Amino acid sequence: MLPVVKALRARADLDPVVVVTGQHREMLDQVFAAFAERPDIDLELMSAGQTLTDITVRVLARMAEVFEQQKPDLVLVHGDTTTAMAAALAAFYARIPVGHVEAGLRSHDITRPWPEEYNRVSVDAVADFCFAPTETSAENLRRESPRERTIAVTGNTGIDAVLYMAGLVDEAMLEDLEVTPAADKKLVLVTGHRRESFGGGFDRICDGIARIAARPDVEVIYPVHLNPQVRGVVMERLGGLPNVHLIAPVDYVRMVALMKRADIILTDSGGIQEEGPALGKPVLVMREVTERPEALATGVVSLVGTDPELIHREVSRLLDEPDYYAGRARPVFPYGDGTAAEKIADIIEAYARKERAAA
Repeated sequence: MLPVVKALRARADLDPVVVVTGQHREMLDQVFAAFAERPDIDLELMSAGQTLTDITVRVLARMAEVFEQQKPDLVLVHGDTTTAMAAALAAFYARIPVGHVEAGLRSHDITRPWPEEYNRVSVDAVADFCFAPTETSAENLRRESPRERTIAVTGNTGIDAVLYMAGLVDEAMLEDLEVTPAADKKLVLVTGHRRESFGGGFDRICDGIARIAARPDVEVIYPVHLNPQVRGVVMERLGGLPNVHLIAPVDYVRMVALMKRADIILTDSGGIQEEGPALGKPVLVMREVTERPEALATGVVSLVGTDPELIHREVSRLLDEPDYYAGRARPVFPYGDGTAAEKIADIIEAYARKERAAA
């Protein structure tokens, strides 16, 4: 969302107010610093052991207070988080127009990703402005609802962010990590945190990673998510294994540097399904379904689920077959060319001017 914030701040007619919940405080602060930005309002809502119900109730109540104080003309939310869903609902209750950045993505399975698929559908149901990354996403929106609203294909602002940052980072930014990637080994970068894989799913993912790490020519670096349901399993199953480095979560700058350095990315992240291909990296997605079919269509991204055998087999093929790897390790841009934020700001600025003229 930060490329959008910067684009909005550059427009004289617009006065953006950035609100955060405070989730994952350290990572949040790091990513704001990377973009030389700061939140205007920090709700500091997060607490240990919170449930999805807790988050929903707190965000809904606090955002209602923010809207009463700020009286915004438009509320922008991003993606498929529970925060985005609850903030959009609070705006809908307050009869404030909602704009959804990254609208229209669908797995068409309400349980996967869970609860993100529901969250995204819910936000789109009330959004007056749907900023879709692709034409497929826009068509999903048109098919779901005939009501009058603005649906614009803008590309995804995540591509804006990763291309901006990729131009600034180099391997020197990895020197202060807990481990420096070895020059003589292939680097498999792992990220995993999805709720749908809690329990047995993460056990299977760890089995697959352990089999990959048994190769002497491979090094696995896994910045482990802070969620205790992820961290506990990963530390127990992979801690101490040769060639596996479990490190603390890294800031956005170092994550982009790690993606640039990686030979293969193994992930369950939605955003990395877009960012990895833009950086020319093969991406294996540890999920059964994805709301990003455009990434699969490029051939650079593929689904491996949580099957340890499939995870091991697909990583091994990329490592052992140079021609196959070359066909997968190429930059592709199904989610835009890095100008999404400017397109979104243009639409919002035009809307603001129209509203002022009508007032």
